[in-house]
Amino acid sequence: MSYFAAALAHTPDGWTARELDIDGAVDVDELADRVRDLDSDAETALLFVEEDDEYVAILRVDAEADEPRVFVSDAHAADTYPVAGLFAEAIEEVEEPAGDLAEEPPGHDSEPLGDADLLADFGTPRGALIALVTHEGTLPADVISEVCERAGCLDELETLRGA
Repeated sequence: MSYFAAALAHTPDGWTARELDIDGAVDVDELADRVRDLDSDAETALLFVEEDDEYVAILRVDAEADEPRVFVSDAHAADTYPVAGLFAEAIEEVEEPAGDLAEEPPGHDSEPLGDADLLADFGTPRGALIALVTHEGTLPADVISEVCERAGCLDELETLRGA
């Protein structure tokens, strides 16, 4: 299992970034706590996870919000990748399915899942994020780079990647 997890914190002074070890996390709340620890002055902190070129997961933690916001580019990844599963579980807790759970088919489809508006104020509105993650041939790393470029933190991301 090969993943890349980049945490980026936005403060009044700009962006700070660090690669984050997410091994052993049991839920999104634990991941959010790890992201919050990146910079106590952060107004907003983001976590981008991509794994085996299969999906991108995004976690947003705002200083003024109690709950993190979550997005996964491909809900089907939650059936194969434990980290994507953590993100999907958090989304499904918020978006209670209608009807009897016993009638739900097993697994997920390959559609994006979660809050696609979570990066709108950083230059990537819902439609643009959905277009990025559903565009044929676009890798998760490319999505992260594009989103970071729009947010003004591409240099910090590239430093983490060693580019």
